[in-house]
Amino acid sequence: MTIVKIVLEVIVVIASILLTLLILMHKGKGGGLSDMFGGGISANAGTSGVAEKNLNRLTIIVALIWVAIIVALSLMAKYKIA
Repeated sequence: MTIVKIVLEVIVVIASILLTLLILMHKGKGGGLSDMFGGGISANAGTSGVAEKNLNRLTIIVALIWVAIIVALSLMAKYKIA
Protein backbone atom coordinates (compact mmCIF):
# COMPACT_ATOMS: atom_id res chain seq x y z
CA MET A 1 0.00 0.00 0.00
CA THR A 2 2.99 2.30 0.26
CA ILE A 3 3.07 2.66 -3.52
CA VAL A 4 -0.61 3.69 -3.51
CA LYS A 5 0.12 6.32 -0.86
CA ILE A 6 3.06 7.71 -2.81
CA VAL A 7 1.01 7.85 -6.02
CA LEU A 8 -1.82 9.66 -4.23
CA GLU A 9 0.63 12.16 -2.71
CA VAL A 10 2.14 12.88 -6.13
CA ILE A 11 -1.36 13.38 -7.60
CA VAL A 12 -2.21 15.78 -4.74
CA VAL A 13 0.88 17.87 -5.47
CA ILE A 14 0.10 18.00 -9.19
CA ALA A 15 -3.57 18.79 -8.53
CA SER A 16 -2.58 21.53 -6.06
CA ILE A 17 -0.35 23.24 -8.60
CA LEU A 18 -2.97 22.86 -11.34
CA LEU A 19 -5.73 24.16 -9.07
CA THR A 20 -3.65 27.21 -8.16
CA LEU A 21 -3.03 27.98 -11.83
CA LEU A 22 -6.69 27.48 -12.74
CA ILE A 23 -7.84 29.81 -9.98
CA LEU A 24 -5.35 32.47 -11.06
CA MET A 25 -6.66 32.25 -14.65
CA HIS A 26 -10.17 33.33 -13.65
CA LYS A 27 -11.28 36.82 -14.51
CA GLY A 28 -11.82 39.02 -11.48
CA LYS A 29 -15.45 39.86 -10.65
CA GLY A 30 -14.68 43.15 -8.95
CA GLY A 31 -11.95 45.60 -8.10
CA GLY A 32 -11.99 45.09 -4.36
CA LEU A 33 -11.53 48.31 -2.42
CA SER A 34 -11.53 50.46 -5.53
CA ASP A 35 -15.13 49.40 -6.31
CA MET A 36 -16.14 50.20 -2.75
CA PHE A 37 -15.12 53.82 -3.21
CA GLY A 38 -16.69 54.36 -6.63
CA GLY A 39 -14.13 52.73 -8.89
CA GLY A 40 -14.88 51.89 -12.51
CA ILE A 41 -17.50 49.34 -13.43
CA SER A 42 -16.93 47.00 -16.34
CA ALA A 43 -19.58 46.81 -19.03
CA ASN A 44 -19.75 43.02 -19.11
CA ALA A 45 -19.50 42.24 -15.41
CA GLY A 46 -22.45 39.84 -15.46
CA THR A 47 -21.63 37.97 -18.66
CA SER A 48 -19.55 34.86 -18.96
CA GLY A 49 -18.26 33.36 -22.16
CA VAL A 50 -17.88 29.72 -23.09
CA ALA A 51 -14.21 29.74 -22.15
CA GLU A 52 -14.99 31.08 -18.68
CA LYS A 53 -17.69 28.44 -18.16
CA ASN A 54 -15.31 25.67 -19.22
CA LEU A 55 -12.64 27.08 -16.93
CA ASN A 56 -15.15 27.05 -14.06
CA ARG A 57 -16.06 23.42 -14.76
CA LEU A 58 -12.42 22.35 -14.98
CA THR A 59 -11.60 24.16 -11.73
CA ILE A 60 -14.48 22.44 -9.93
CA ILE A 61 -13.48 19.01 -11.25
CA VAL A 62 -9.85 19.45 -10.18
CA ALA A 63 -10.97 20.76 -6.77
CA LEU A 64 -13.23 17.73 -6.23
CA ILE A 65 -10.42 15.36 -7.19
CA TRP A 66 -8.08 17.20 -4.79
CA VAL A 67 -10.58 16.94 -1.92
CA ALA A 68 -11.28 13.25 -2.59
CA ILE A 69 -7.58 12.38 -2.53
CA ILE A 70 -7.01 14.41 0.64
CA VAL A 71 -9.87 12.51 2.33
CA ALA A 72 -8.49 9.18 1.09
CA LEU A 73 -5.01 9.99 2.41
CA SER A 74 -6.49 11.04 5.76
CA LEU A 75 -8.46 7.80 6.06
CA MET A 76 -5.36 5.81 5.15
CA ALA A 77 -3.42 7.57 7.88
CA LYS A 78 -6.19 7.20 10.45
CA TYR A 79 -6.63 3.47 9.95
CA LYS A 80 -2.90 2.90 9.25
CA ILE A 81 -3.59 1.26 5.91
CA ALA A 82 -0.29 2.33 4.41
